[in-house]
Amino acid sequence: MEGDSSLLEEATAGPKLEVGEEGGDLENNTLHQPLLKRNRALSSNPLALVGAKVSHIESLDYEINENELFKHDWRSRSKFQVLQYIFCKWTLALLVGLLTGLIATFINLAVENIAGYKILAVVRFIENKRYLTGLAYFTGANILLTLFAAVLCVCFAPTAAGPGIPEVKAYLNGVDTPNMFGVTTLIVKIFGSIGAVSAGLDLGKEGPLVHIGCCIASLLAQGGPDNYRLKWRWLRHFNNDRDRRDIITCGASSGVCAAFRSPVGGVLFALEEVATWWRSALLWRTFFSTAVVVVILRAFIEICNSGKCGLFGKGGLIMFDVSDVVVTYHVTDVIPITIVGILGGILGSLYNYLLHKVLVVYNLINQKGRIHKLLLALTVSVFTSVCLYGLPFLAKCQPCHPSAREICPTNTGSGNFKQFNCPDGHYNDLATLLFTTNDDAVRNIFSSNTPEEFQTASLLIFFVLYCILGLVTFGIAVPSGLFLPIILMGSAYGRLLGIAMRSYTKIDQGLYAVLGAASLMAGSMRMTVSLCVIFLELTNNLLLLPITMIVLLVSKTVGDSFNPSIYEIILDLKGLPFLDANPEPWMRNLTVGELADAKPPVVTLCGVEKVSRIVEVLKNTTHNAFPVVDERVVPPMGLAIGSTELHGLILRAHLAQVLKKKWFLTEKRRTEDWEVREKFDWVELAERDGTMEEVAVTRDEMEMYVDLHPLTNTTPYTVMESMSVAKAMVLFRQVGLRHMLIVPRYHEAGVPPVVGILTRQDLRARNILLAFPHLERSKNREKRH
Repeated sequence: MEGDSSLLEEATAGPKLEVGEEGGDLENNTLHQPLLKRNRALSSNPLALVGAKVSHIESLDYEINENELFKHDWRSRSKFQVLQYIFCKWTLALLVGLLTGLIATFINLAVENIAGYKILAVVRFIENKRYLTGLAYFTGANILLTLFAAVLCVCFAPTAAGPGIPEVKAYLNGVDTPNMFGVTTLIVKIFGSIGAVSAGLDLGKEGPLVHIGCCIASLLAQGGPDNYRLKWRWLRHFNNDRDRRDIITCGASSGVCAAFRSPVGGVLFALEEVATWWRSALLWRTFFSTAVVVVILRAFIEICNSGKCGLFGKGGLIMFDVSDVVVTYHVTDVIPITIVGILGGILGSLYNYLLHKVLVVYNLINQKGRIHKLLLALTVSVFTSVCLYGLPFLAKCQPCHPSAREICPTNTGSGNFKQFNCPDGHYNDLATLLFTTNDDAVRNIFSSNTPEEFQTASLLIFFVLYCILGLVTFGIAVPSGLFLPIILMGSAYGRLLGIAMRSYTKIDQGLYAVLGAASLMAGSMRMTVSLCVIFLELTNNLLLLPITMIVLLVSKTVGDSFNPSIYEIILDLKGLPFLDANPEPWMRNLTVGELADAKPPVVTLCGVEKVSRIVEVLKNTTHNAFPVVDERVVPPMGLAIGSTELHGLILRAHLAQVLKKKWFLTEKRRTEDWEVREKFDWVELAERDGTMEEVAVTRDEMEMYVDLHPLTNTTPYTVMESMSVAKAMVLFRQVGLRHMLIVPRYHEAGVPPVVGILTRQDLRARNILLAFPHLERSKNREKRH
């Protein structure tokens, strides 16, 4: 990471000076303030759920650094090298899809078999009327599985807990989220997901699969883990922020495809929900990755359907299929469909509000240490186990209908009619939903042509229970996804509404469950297009398209009127400086020049700078880039001699490289091109190197000079000081900038050529309101109107 510090030691003086990039806002430290160290981990405690607000998170360098080395490399590339680079991109996309598909299959196999054998063992106790022993076995097994997942997250990879989607979204927005894509995180995410889902907790593997896909993509792009990274030259071209962004986008879409077997839905999810920057070439590569994933999943479905996967049954890689249902609806059905959408928007926004409160409480518990994190996870596991095992005893046994298309009753494997504690010829409808795996519960509640299978009381118990579990489970120290809990809650009230409307409409109750799940997801996550395609690919029924579109549009509209999406809430709780697509209206009342005036003066360097000055600047500031200014130059066009030229912007990491390689001059002069290329390579400068060793700088070297011109980005993005903050924020986000220079409207003699520098932290609404309190009143007036 570029934030890792390098140490400079002045040989004669003795003390070590930290000059590496220690993060922080570019302009919020004056030159002589002491440098404060910060933890490179995303947070000291949040387990990748919700911890203390993260401060001074850095941005990524998505902008091309057009210095002399880059220009020379670009001009000297042959056609073969360009084709090789393109071929490598497609190869990485192929590998991302291949590995994501294989790992998703492994997780599915493990979860279905572990949870299946656990349930079969408990069924034997129930059949022998040993109910308390069955409860003890069921609870004990779930505690062990939860403890396994929680210990992995708490002790080895805290950032593997939670879904990981908010952090992926922040990364693709340009936020450096440290330790999110390492090999340890990947391993813990895989096995932690298996343990947590097998334990019967109210969470899914869909969110973690997105994170897993991104981890695979990141590791492939950088050539493996940090300590054992491949140094192949062709692979080094991808070890920069810009190319890693594209490959991680492929990983995100592959993860969604692996979770739902939805290739087009995965591409649209990346486009609509997580990616900030998009182009047509990236669209093709993400689609290619998802196509590879779906081929892998289809191959394993064929193998598992032949009975070679243990308890992994039919449909394990696809939640539900209603392709055999004849969907008939009329104009009058718009009313109940609209009601489903309105309920989804209201309940989704209510869920977001309550989950926000729960996560704040969990943060206070998690801050107390590892033991409290483990105890919280185990407490939720015990509560979940007791509810899943005990509540089915409250339901009345129902006689099996002679026309049932499945075996009734059954206690082995997946099935729609669980016998549980009922006599022969009867089934327990609540056990069908609770005493099974989460995927099987979704298939059962989405089952079509079963209007009399579930009682209203059982569905009410199921809905209330999963509302509670959905709130208390997310936030514990295990990998967890939000998709499945929301699907289960939404399908319950959708089926209840179908029962209430059966005299008014002919739409199947299973389809009402599908619509209810879609509406709650849109009401909570605020996705529309990608969600619509995911559900269509899952249900395998295009006739659902019109009513699904209506439900999603209504739900999102209703939800947006109350609060932000759940992922935006989590991003805010984590303190990640995510830049939204739409700036606040009151930002148009403030100019970037006024914003720069509220900050300390910008620190500049000369084109040919003294080594001692560079050491001083790196030691006493946390700025990540510095304008390079040449004074008393002879400008073209016959302007006045002695003008000041803004040559460009140089990164802190490049200054550290200069000191590391001791590229010093004994006299103050400009260097030749060949001198630069002897010491530096453009690919090397574009890398985000992990560590930098100590460098000794003697007193004599302190008096030497460095020519910064060849390493300076001569084409940084600049804006006039009169531009509004709203407009600057849109430009900053869309281009994927890390720094934006503010230049004066009028340039006179003695006036610096640069007024200030805007960074991500400067453009956050909260930080602006702290610097300009009067804008808070303007914001409140706009809300009232």
